[in-house]
Amino acid sequence: MAKHSDTPGIWIVDDDRGVRFVLAEALRDAGLAVREFGDAASVRDALRDATPALLVTDVRMPGEGGLALLEELRARQIGPVIVMSAYTDVATTAAAYRAGAVDYLAKPFDLDQALAAVQRALADVPHADATPQIASEPSHALLGESAPMRQVFRLIGRVAASDLNVLVTGETGTGKELVARALHEESARRGKAFVALNTAAIPSELLESELFGHEAGAFTGATRRVAGRFEQAEGGTLFLDEIGDMPLILQTRLLRVLAEGEFYRVGGRELIRCNVRIIAATHQDLDARVAAGQFRADLKHRLDVVRIELPPLRERRSDIPLLAQHFLVSVAQELKLPPKRFSKAALKAISQRDFPGNVRELENLCRRLAVIASGNEILPADLGTSSETQRGDWTDALRDWADRALSDGEADIHTRARESLDRVLLEAALAANEGHRQHAATALGVGRNTLTRKLGASRTRRKP
Repeated sequence: MAKHSDTPGIWIVDDDRGVRFVLAEALRDAGLAVREFGDAASVRDALRDATPALLVTDVRMPGEGGLALLEELRARQIGPVIVMSAYTDVATTAAAYRAGAVDYLAKPFDLDQALAAVQRALADVPHADATPQIASEPSHALLGESAPMRQVFRLIGRVAASDLNVLVTGETGTGKELVARALHEESARRGKAFVALNTAAIPSELLESELFGHEAGAFTGATRRVAGRFEQAEGGTLFLDEIGDMPLILQTRLLRVLAEGEFYRVGGRELIRCNVRIIAATHQDLDARVAAGQFRADLKHRLDVVRIELPPLRERRSDIPLLAQHFLVSVAQELKLPPKRFSKAALKAISQRDFPGNVRELENLCRRLAVIASGNEILPADLGTSSETQRGDWTDALRDWADRALSDGEADIHTRARESLDRVLLEAALAANEGHRQHAATALGVGRNTLTRKLGASRTRRKP
């Protein structure tokens, strides 16, 4: 058997033989020496005789995982290391970078992308100052498996451990505060406070006091000293939402804090030093506001050190079913409601919506469905009666539902459609008449006995 002690090369660690083979062949075709391993234990044995020039490891493997192996290699100053995984959540990505990874490949990856990452890693000097601890379970709820969200997770993982200021951009409702919380919770500041302030929600005359605090007697009604958000966030992270709406005079004060790390309370003479990481967010075009003289260019440059742009939900439609099911489960647990599930047709229907309010609008839809929709399974008909986003003739929605049901090969759709029609009309009439059956029957143009019979049949059919 040939010995490998004189061949540093590139070591690939993955329990999936197919992944190892394809990646190894691509690297060999590029003229690189490669060794393959199926688990971390085999790597540890090989390290007795040799060290790799670069190690590429999977995160989740039987036995010891890739992150534990990464920690050991960093402690022994062996590297650089590239991590690859099909699990591209924020916590895993950030943990890999904190443990010393120089790059993160999300499976399935393009071989040209993988080769470029390997070549960059071999050319770069590995970092030796990564924070070693793995964070506890995060409280943020950033979810997604689409390519745009994988890129967001990758960028969060790269910059979370740094102290760089970050500007998060994206349309309203895309989850900018969730990104800010993820950056905080995956950083070395996670043991300190995360303080959020929506600058657009505070009147301009009060915003200065909110940010910097005030002394007793600073203005009418100021009867005692009050700490501002900068003092509250000391050692931690201050999230400034809707930064584009900040008045120009306060932009000047904020710029001084960012430049010099110090400020005065309103009405105060004591110079206060601060150690706060700033994460700002906006749905506006800051470059356009700078050009219009509404935002300071020097402040923008201070805030926009790293930019993370969140995609609108319409550009990541493949994430809608994942998000919708997550929200439906979360709301049921929060409100102690019976669990519900989406039918295949319902998930398909909501995935085709644009959701101009983005993730926030989807979450609100799921909250309504969790409370209002009858039965344990949410059908396309439930979406039409629960969401203000559905407009136009109801027969158009019915036609869309029928087309999808027929294309999916669903059976007995005539009976299901009639049952749903009866149920929707009955519930709407009863709600409009405060539960009075006679009035509801009159509004529908049916007899009270007919309404009672149909209502009883509907409830019987919808029982779990």
